Amino acid sequence: MAEYQMQELTLPNEEGKKVVYPRIKLWGQVDLEYLASHINYASSFTPGDIVGLVKALTEAVATEMAHGNSVKIDGLGIFTPSLGLRPQAEEQRVLRESEGKEYRPNATSLYLRNINFRADKELIEQTARRCNLSKSEWKFRRSSQRYTPEQRLKLAQDYLKKNPMLRVRDYCDLTGLLHDAAARELKRWSQTPGSGIGHTGTGSHKVYVRKES
Repeated sequence: MAEYQMQELTLPNEEGKKVVYPRIKLWGQVDLEYLASHINYASSFTPGDIVGLVKALTEAVATEMAHGNSVKIDGLGIFTPSLGLRPQAEEQRVLRESEGKEYRPNATSLYLRNINFRADKELIEQTARRCNLSKSEWKFRRSSQRYTPEQRLKLAQDYLKKNPMLRVRDYCDLTGLLHDAAARELKRWSQTPGSGIGHTGTGSHKVYVRKES
């Protein structure tokens, strides 16, 4: 049986308005050997057969994506490769854009950053049919409150005096805020006149830079 807990979220650009939504509690993670041992009971395949087949499938999927294809596995979902800038290239982009110059990446500045996965409708429906929920007594972790907003702003300003850019995950490490709270606060700082913080890029490439008041 799965458990859920209600979690509170502050909406961006809504003057502190909060919403409450359900979130499932994850107890752990199972691996391929664990799955293979369970599949073995309901099939004629040995655990070794199952592990070998999944590894062969993984290699085939990786090869196809490396050649520029997305891969659809019926009942499971679609795998699509995603590119990103290498860290040094990202710093160069930030510096050039802060100087008002255009940055054009080349092949050497790019790498395969991630693989996006979109679950098949059948997988979602099968999971839903097997999922019986009960409310959990466990509470989700909240952002640290050891710093005031003004102290967090000072931490960000000091960081940007020594570094060319500040990412959301850097701000999480500095302040103890969780990712969503850190992203909202950085966005607010970048929109606040006199904060000394600006931004460049969009979406997953958005980073924060030092801005002269």
